[in-house]
Amino acid sequence: MTDRCRIAQRPGGNATAEKGDTMAIKNKYLKKVYADLESRNKDEPEFLQAVEEVLESLEPVVEKHPEYEKAGLIERLVEPERIIMFRVSWVDDKGKVQVNRGYRVQFNSAIGPYKGGLRLHPSVNLSILKFLGFEQIFKNSLTGLPIGGGKGGSDFDPHGKSDGEVMRFCQSFMTELSKYIGADTDVPAGDIGVGGREIGYMFGQYKRLRNEYTGVLTGKTIPCGGSLARTEATGYGLCYYTAEMLKDHKDSFKGKTVVISGSGNVAIYACQKATELGAKVVAMSDSNGYIYDKHGIDYKTMQVIKEQKRDRIKTYPNYVKDAEYHEGCRDIWTIKCDIALPCATQNELDLTSAKALVKNGVMAVAEGANMPSTPEAIAFFQKNKVLFGPAKASNAGGVATSALEMSQNSQRLAWTFEEVDSKLKQIMINIYHNSAKAAEEYGMKGNLVAGANIAGFKKVAEAMLWQGISY
Repeated sequence: MTDRCRIAQRPGGNATAEKGDTMAIKNKYLKKVYADLESRNKDEPEFLQAVEEVLESLEPVVEKHPEYEKAGLIERLVEPERIIMFRVSWVDDKGKVQVNRGYRVQFNSAIGPYKGGLRLHPSVNLSILKFLGFEQIFKNSLTGLPIGGGKGGSDFDPHGKSDGEVMRFCQSFMTELSKYIGADTDVPAGDIGVGGREIGYMFGQYKRLRNEYTGVLTGKTIPCGGSLARTEATGYGLCYYTAEMLKDHKDSFKGKTVVISGSGNVAIYACQKATELGAKVVAMSDSNGYIYDKHGIDYKTMQVIKEQKRDRIKTYPNYVKDAEYHEGCRDIWTIKCDIALPCATQNELDLTSAKALVKNGVMAVAEGANMPSTPEAIAFFQKNKVLFGPAKASNAGGVATSALEMSQNSQRLAWTFEEVDSKLKQIMINIYHNSAKAAEEYGMKGNLVAGANIAGFKKVAEAMLWQGISY
């Protein structure tokens, strides 16, 4: 699971607080689409932030393809195909009935069944899920695999709940969700608050209700059809992408100092892979603070703390001599590093943090979380020639391996760790080069944000046009 540094501090979300009223989109058609969308979604800042960033990137593509406007393609692209919102009633250990709200945003199925995680956290709302589902369209397209975009979850918080309470919630949640998903329709996975335990409870309930054993969820345990390397996939994929980005600029991880925010699966396995590639990871964080280890963080110790003991990272200095713990997770970006990998949550890396990183000589930033950098931070990195890998490209390893799990389920096969890891690495290498090529093709060489948006968009756009306006 991804860590929750900024979610814990900003449960309501305020993604556009720094943006002001400046409209970055100049194309008349796209500007109108965005204005209409904004008028209907005024209270969804995260979603609007994600859409504006993508539409700005697509301006040269839309200008080259007037058929998109004629087909109303962008208007259809920014509107979810379906939003399902439902009540989740469950009984706590004291026998009291609790009620939460459940969601599934089925955003786009032009190139395959909806695919995207389920998030359980008090901050979950429609804006966040729509932003995540919208991003998922392009991320999934970039993998080259036949999967559409979706996202879901609930404002239920599994932390502090007993296994029985979590089970009863998950069963109630799946009782309703099961009506709308399936191996060829919508295949959810885990996200914040949803790990192997939660996926297991949901899978068991789906099987019980539908009387079928099918690959309806990914992130399953290995005996139940899960894929080896899935736990490591997002962190590993982040490093494979970053390594290829560095290689394209005649550099590598070797000898570099790395700072990683977060301490969930993505951060831990990014730490492991970066270390294996010759880097020294000196800092990681959680929602309360960060640790600094000048000798390089021992990822095996972090795995023990987070995965076995389910403890806070402030206990790391109890295991490792000379390591330091500091309160306040945001200050992690003041640490001098060559490479920064934000792996916590959306909008955790703002303009102030970006300036601190650039001042300290950062050369590359790649996103492990979903939209962890604010638009101002991204613009500052690009202005200062920092290599920047956007989330929809650099953190696509998780969903790519989920799709590989779907393939194994369909074939009733189980691939080795090495087979899955090899396929993952090649997917991430392809994502980097496809994004770089798209950016150069449309006159934005080196702009991987625009390149990823364009490369992901073109495949979906072609499918939508082919399937007709009624789609």
